[in-house]
Amino acid sequence: MAKKAKVVKEKSIEDRIWDSANKLRGNLNASEYQNVVLGLIFLKYISDCFDKRYNELVDEGEGFEEDRDEYTAEHVFWVPLEEHCRQCPRPENRAGHRPGAVAHRA
Repeated sequence: MAKKAKVVKEKSIEDRIWDSANKLRGNLNASEYQNVVLGLIFLKYISDCFDKRYNELVDEGEGFEEDRDEYTAEHVFWVPLEEHCRQCPRPENRAGHRPGAVAHRA
């Protein structure tokens, strides 16, 4: 006799986002969590703006990619590599890691 396959209902995007937010929050209070999330969003935004300007400078080919003034002249935050959004550790890569601590340092 054939076994019945379990029907797995796929989670909605809202449920997946909610679950992800709860994993990020960890043991933080809700009032503290908003600071972490807003900080991460801001870090992502300025990192993306920095990357865009960096690529423009590379395309120009004049070697000004590391010149802070080239960024601030265009109203772009200078983001040192060690503080860049890409440098934030991924929770799945580090046991016991809490993203809130990284966002607080940045």
